Amino acid sequence: MATVLTKYNRKRDFDKTGEPRGAAPKKRGRKKPQTLSFVVQHHIASRDHFDFRLEWDGVLKSWAVPKGPSYNRHDKRLAVMVEDHPLDYQSFEGTIPKGEYGGGSVMIWDIGTWTPLVDVNQGLEEGNLKFSLDGKRLKGKWALIHIKPRDGEKDNNWLLIKERDDYENSRDIAEYDTSVTTGRTMEEIADDKPAPKRAAKTTKSSSSSVDVRLTHPEKVLDKASGTTKGDLAAYYKKVADRMLPYLANRVISAVRCPGGIDRPCFYKKHPANDTRGVVILPIENSDGETEDYYYIEDVAGILSEVQMNTLEFHTWGSSADTLEKPDMMVFDLDPDVGMDVEQIREGVLDLKEILDELSITTFLKTSGGKGYHVVIPFRPAASWDRFHDFAQNIAKTMEAKWPKRYTSNVRKNQRKNRIFIDWMRNGRGATSVAPYSVRARENMPVSMPITWKELHTVAPAGVLMDDAIARLRRRDPWSGFFDVKQRLK
Repeated sequence: MATVLTKYNRKRDFDKTGEPRGAAPKKRGRKKPQTLSFVVQHHIASRDHFDFRLEWDGVLKSWAVPKGPSYNRHDKRLAVMVEDHPLDYQSFEGTIPKGEYGGGSVMIWDIGTWTPLVDVNQGLEEGNLKFSLDGKRLKGKWALIHIKPRDGEKDNNWLLIKERDDYENSRDIAEYDTSVTTGRTMEEIADDKPAPKRAAKTTKSSSSSVDVRLTHPEKVLDKASGTTKGDLAAYYKKVADRMLPYLANRVISAVRCPGGIDRPCFYKKHPANDTRGVVILPIENSDGETEDYYYIEDVAGILSEVQMNTLEFHTWGSSADTLEKPDMMVFDLDPDVGMDVEQIREGVLDLKEILDELSITTFLKTSGGKGYHVVIPFRPAASWDRFHDFAQNIAKTMEAKWPKRYTSNVRKNQRKNRIFIDWMRNGRGATSVAPYSVRARENMPVSMPITWKELHTVAPAGVLMDDAIARLRRRDPWSGFFDVKQRLK
């Protein structure tokens, strides 16, 4: 008696292949969405491809995806619908003998649960199936869209597309080359070998020793300098002791560049999953809704972010321990296009003059871009509103005193031959680039703490990663930063 798995069974000789036999599926009715499983298997047969399988009606609805899934919603990946597979297939990993149907190696590349966002049977019938994945590697909203065949074409071509959500562009699929269940590579599966203990890169910080595995360290992030992912990880390891006091325990937004700086980068402020050294923190937003944010805990957290292609780290102006009491104010001097660097430096000194008149202790760093950042440590005492208003008043004071030089207005058309005194980074939820963070720009300059005496000798983007590492041998230019006792009342 024919079943939905008859086609699957006819294609296989189960005396030769270790694949599971397709028994008649048990009709369990429509299950609760959270109980539905999915699996993605990397399959190197006559062609290298990924098999994408969703549990439904007692079987795995299956599509062959030649290029694999992509977190870029502009990537419309061909997905060829194939025969249904038995549910037991989701645990199959191994080698199908040469000469057999699908002969080659099969890896369990991802596994998890899925939730339909539409009626599944209707979506399959109409060719528009939308769903959410919760796997180890694939997460968020996705869609399978049927392609209407042309004359003479088979009617089994679909597109697998990432839908817009917080997970969009969060990961580079190429980073993952091992099984989620056994940790084996395709070569180890083909040779029927267990996963060896892989050499892990060990980083020691002042508080712990951790292993963070970095995949594809040879990937070039910046063609101009030839900087690789491994170079970036090595840089952050070396500067971690200096960087962590300004980064750890502060909510971050990360700038991720899965394809390097020559391809689109994006801000990531919500965590995609739990990673080592990263802490998830629920925060109530301005609409009264609670969202998950995250912060770095230690050097492992930095390297976990680098593994996920983070280049830049931007932080809130408060610590996670005193979230509603900001303690670090940042003014970014953002010049008009083409402005001479000496004019920018004059602006930095004018800002310092106003703050000196208020007996406020200040520190200086390069932006790694066009200007400089003046940073002020405070004791966590004032509210965000008070903190924000104070910063705005400083910018307005500069604008009033030197109207032809400065503006407090963010609009580009107000910046003609003037410097925008960016005070807006000092509101709740706003961020500024962390000291020692690399910037996702050509040659990958660093936002580097410098002394006030160095203002006229260090350009805004004049410190590169090697320069920053060399500077670690000098006295810390921000020594005493956390000893400053000033506070806003």
